[in-house]
Amino acid sequence: MHAADAFGTYVASVSRCPRSMNYTGAVMATKKTLSASPAAAVPYFRPEALKFLRALAKHNDRAWFQPRKGVFDAELKEPMLALVRKVTDAMLEFAPEYVRPAEKSLFRIYRDTRFSANKAPYKTHIAAWWPRHGCEKTSGAGFYFHVEAKEVIIAAGAWMPEKDQLAQIRHWLVDHHESFRKLLRSATLRKAFAEFEGNPLVRAPQGFDPEHPAMDLIRCRQWGLSVSLPPETALDPKLAATVIRYFKLATPVVNALNEPIVAAHAPKKKVLFGLR
Repeated sequence: MHAADAFGTYVASVSRCPRSMNYTGAVMATKKTLSASPAAAVPYFRPEALKFLRALAKHNDRAWFQPRKGVFDAELKEPMLALVRKVTDAMLEFAPEYVRPAEKSLFRIYRDTRFSANKAPYKTHIAAWWPRHGCEKTSGAGFYFHVEAKEVIIAAGAWMPEKDQLAQIRHWLVDHHESFRKLLRSATLRKAFAEFEGNPLVRAPQGFDPEHPAMDLIRCRQWGLSVSLPPETALDPKLAATVIRYFKLATPVVNALNEPIVAAHAPKKKVLFGLR
């Protein structure tokens, strides 16, 4: 499963980043709660977690899940929260704008079936998303982590941004495509992330020069980096260190994609005495 496919299941609706992009308060609040994880929770999973996910894929109904919710909490939810806290703790050093309490990064196991033909009530994976502070879960660019029975996904970027943000990134690429390409060409980044997910349009979007040298990037509908790792990665006590390493490598790309979004919602300077 591509990161875009996994993350796309959450994108029923998106909203803009609020005008206030001040994240200092959130960072300080998160620092106070980073150590709040239960003493028994460890930041990686036991084989029972993958076993549970395999069984859930076969028995995706409330009659099976509800009597086993305690198993889900112990084997998946609490270890995932412990992992998110450890990763977030490290992000205070290299991506503080994306820091927030673990409970807000963790996605619910329950599917939104209101507009889906698939009425299975539960996701067959557990996932977390770190957006830039001030943005909603599915808005802007951020960091993504996902565990299912068949693989572990680590990803970063902007998936299915809403209309205004899509336009903001595209217009930014018109003038900054060379610096963005330089980030993507990093040998370390390319070695770590095997795939760039763009989901491009066939033709140039309306209002853009089809001959522009950045057209391959402008035609994209998303800009994402992802890697698929064996499911046994989730059982490694060094799982948090692995996630942190990938997130740290992807941070310049994520920050670049958020640059035009943040700029668009920055407070406007007041005009003093009618002068500009």
